[in-house]
Amino acid sequence: MKTFLKILLTALAVIVLANILPGVEVSGYVSAIIVAVVIALLNMVVRPLLIFFTLPATLVTFGLFIFVINAIIILLADKLVSGFAVSGFFSALLFSILLSIFRSALFSLLKDNKKN
Repeated sequence: MKTFLKILLTALAVIVLANILPGVEVSGYVSAIIVAVVIALLNMVVRPLLIFFTLPATLVTFGLFIFVINAIIILLADKLVSGFAVSGFFSALLFSILLSIFRSALFSLLKDNKKN
């Protein structure tokens, strides 16, 4: 159930960011949900491979190259989903940074407050 909620919250963040950022467009709610699923799948499969193969660049830049990897994931989602468009690399970079911030804020709402 939490996975489904995370995908819906990510789709909500995609819609909000598409309305805010000039270089990002999403055609509708269904496309936003598909984008959220595709980004989740790419983060599970492609992102670890990219991190592994670019480990030297990541170490030299003290982890800042991860932002580039996230932008590449967004550009891949752009190519895979027809109702989602990102105009260029810097739009994808800004979108990925803001998406991470929005997702962190929204996912913090799902955390259980367990009392000891």
